Amino acid sequence: MSPRAGKKVVVAMSGGVDSSVAAALLLKQGYEVVGCFMRLGSDDEAEAADGYDNIRDGGCDTSLTVGASSPKPHHQGCCSVNDASDARLVAAMLDVPFYVVNFKKDFGRIMDYFVDEYNAGRTPNPCVRCNDWLKFGKLHDYARSIDADYIASGHYARIERPKETGGHAQLLRGLDHNKDQSYVLFGSPRDRLNEMLLPIGGMHKSQVRQLARDMNLLVGDKPDSQEICFVPDNDYARLVERRSPDEVMQGDIVNREGEVVGKHPGHQHFTIGQRRGVGVAFGYPIYVTDRDPKTNTVTIGGKEDLLADGLVASQTNWLIDDVPTDWRACGVKVRYNSPPTPGRFRVTDSGLLEVRFDGPVSAVTPGQAVVCYGGDRGDRVLGGGWIDRAT
Repeated sequence: MSPRAGKKVVVAMSGGVDSSVAAALLLKQGYEVVGCFMRLGSDDEAEAADGYDNIRDGGCDTSLTVGASSPKPHHQGCCSVNDASDARLVAAMLDVPFYVVNFKKDFGRIMDYFVDEYNAGRTPNPCVRCNDWLKFGKLHDYARSIDADYIASGHYARIERPKETGGHAQLLRGLDHNKDQSYVLFGSPRDRLNEMLLPIGGMHKSQVRQLARDMNLLVGDKPDSQEICFVPDNDYARLVERRSPDEVMQGDIVNREGEVVGKHPGHQHFTIGQRRGVGVAFGYPIYVTDRDPKTNTVTIGGKEDLLADGLVASQTNWLIDDVPTDWRACGVKVRYNSPPTPGRFRVTDSGLLEVRFDGPVSAVTPGQAVVCYGGDRGDRVLGGGWIDRAT
C-alpha cells in the first residue's frame, strides 16, 4: 500500500491550470484529494447567478453539477465566479469531492488592509496577505475541521523535509525561477510547513501546461491571473477613493528641493518608482521617489534618487531556528518579480529586520515584503518582513 494512501489533502483549487494539475498529481500519487474553492467576494460575484446564495459564512457547497464543458472566459484577476465554475469542472473530471468555502467576511480584512496601506502612504501586497491569512490560515483551519492531513496549492515553490533537520519542513524557491512564488509564501507560519504540499514546485510552467493537456483537464491553455481579484480594472486609486472618499484629495507634486512643480489627484494614485502617469514633464525621465500622506505631497526625482543601500522592516516571520543578531549573508527580494540580490541581514534587539545590500537597489517600497534567502544554493526561504523604510 502506498504510504500516501488514506492521507487526506485539501487542494486550494482556483480554477487555473496550476492548482488543477496539483490536484491531479496528488490524486495520482495516492492521496485522498478534496478540492476547495475559496469564495472571497470579488466584484463580479454580485452580478452572477451562480447558485451560491444559499452558502452561509463558513458553509460549503458540495455540489458537483457541471454547467459547462469548457472553461469560462477569464478576467485578469482570480477567484471569480467563472474560476469557481472551472474548478468545479476539473474536480468533476477528477471525480473528487469539491467544496466552496465562504471566506467573504474574512476577505473584508484584506480589502481594509489594502485601503489603509494606500492611505498611509504605503504600497500594499494583498496577495501575500491572502496567503498568510486565508489560504494558509483560515483554509488550514477548515482542513483540520474535516480531518485532512495536508493542504496543497498550485504555487511554484517547494517544500523539503531534510533528514538532518529531523524532518522539519523547509520552504524553497520553485524550480522555475521565472515563475517562483516563494516570495508570496514567506509569511506562512513555520509550524504549518509540515502540513503543506506544493506538487508543481519542481516543475516548469511549460511542463504543467502540457500535463494539463495530456490529462484533458481543459484548462491547459487558460491564461494566468495577472491582477488583484478585487481590482479587476487595475484602478487601485478608484477603489481606495470609493471605500474612503474623505482620504483622497488633490495635493502638490514637489521636486527633491521641495519646490511645487504640479498637482496630483491624491497621493494614493502613485507608488515609489512609478514613471508613467506622473502628470508633469521635464523632457527627461522622472520618477516618483516619495509620497507623504501627512502633507499629501508626491515627490519626484531622477532614477538615482530611487537607489537605497538597505532597508528596515517589521512584522517579521522566520522559518529558521537561528535568527541572527549579527550580520549574515543572504539573497534579498524586495519585490515579487525580481531575482534575489546579494546582501546581509540581521535582527535588532527590538525585533526589526535590517538589510544591507551589496550594491544599491532601486525603488525599495514601504508596504512591500522583503524576503531573505539562504542555504547551499540560495533557494531556501529564511524569513522576511514588511518594509518600513529604505536606508
